[in-house]
Amino acid sequence: MNSISRAAVWTATLTIGLGGVAACGANDDGGGDSDSADGKTIALLLPETKTTRYESFDKPLFEAKVKELCDDCKVDYLNADQDASKQQQQAQSAITNGASVLVLDPVDGKAATTIVKSAQGSEVPVVAYDRFIEGADYYISFDNERVGQMQGEALVEATGDKGDVLMLNGSPTDPNAAQFKKGAHSVLDESGLTIVAEYDNPDWSPDNAQKFTSSQFNKVDPGDLAGVYAANDGQAGGVFAAFKAAGVKSVPPITGQDAELAAIQRIVAGQQFMTVYKPIKAEAEQAAELAVDLVNGEDISGTTDFQGVPSFILDPISVKQDNVGDTVVKDEFYTVEQICTDEYAAACEKAGLS
Repeated sequence: MNSISRAAVWTATLTIGLGGVAACGANDDGGGDSDSADGKTIALLLPETKTTRYESFDKPLFEAKVKELCDDCKVDYLNADQDASKQQQQAQSAITNGASVLVLDPVDGKAATTIVKSAQGSEVPVVAYDRFIEGADYYISFDNERVGQMQGEALVEATGDKGDVLMLNGSPTDPNAAQFKKGAHSVLDESGLTIVAEYDNPDWSPDNAQKFTSSQFNKVDPGDLAGVYAANDGQAGGVFAAFKAAGVKSVPPITGQDAELAAIQRIVAGQQFMTVYKPIKAEAEQAAELAVDLVNGEDISGTTDFQGVPSFILDPISVKQDNVGDTVVKDEFYTVEQICTDEYAAACEKAGLS
């Protein structure tokens, strides 16, 4: 199994040995053909495009790994654009058109149980990808509660464990968001910080995050806030924009997640305190290996139990200004050139990125 350097340890026990060279296809519209040999079609259903990881990383990494492993497999790619009903239609279309496996990152984890039951009724296994789905055949993700704990711990560290903070969580329909929130609260509720306002963002929208943060400035002087818990980098960007629009020169520590390029640049520049890096290459490649094994009728081993579902759980990494080079750069997630554009050149030099 190919792997990024830091992910090798996590995935060593999860590797499923397969080989081959392949051709694969993609379809953004809802149901592709089933002309691959022996019906070896793998449907990859992702939830939305606002978060940059899905189109930029998950999709191409998954497709590339399937292509490497299976010379007669086809990937039917579908994106729901944050619409649970659309995703249900896409899944049913994929099943009708002969998909042998569904790799599903749900818009709405609870609603996706209907997809699981429909697929299993057609003898099509479902791999819950990144977000948990009750009753799925397999689940692949990171330790999401630990993600929230890491974010909470970072905020406590950055604030000196005192002061007022805002808390911006993910979508209530995203099962991962509940895990992040639980992990963060387990730290923040026992800390010296006071959560003065909390918000569950319906669709993880950066615009919503900016609006919510700005609205709080009518109640709390932005200069008096010690920090902000933002559950992902998109929201962190919205929070940062709200502080800048309010004329705050020294923005307080902000957390994040997903290691988006803009977030890494903000971290280097001292505009965001941290992000949580979840090596997507390890996750996408593990999902591809599992899907190919399922298509080929291979036995699956190396799983652990998560809420009754055989699972592969990977470890997240906290990224701050002092370890950007040892994490996302070392793993070739981003190059120094991508991070250190002209706007961030001075900050990069100060941070030792070259």
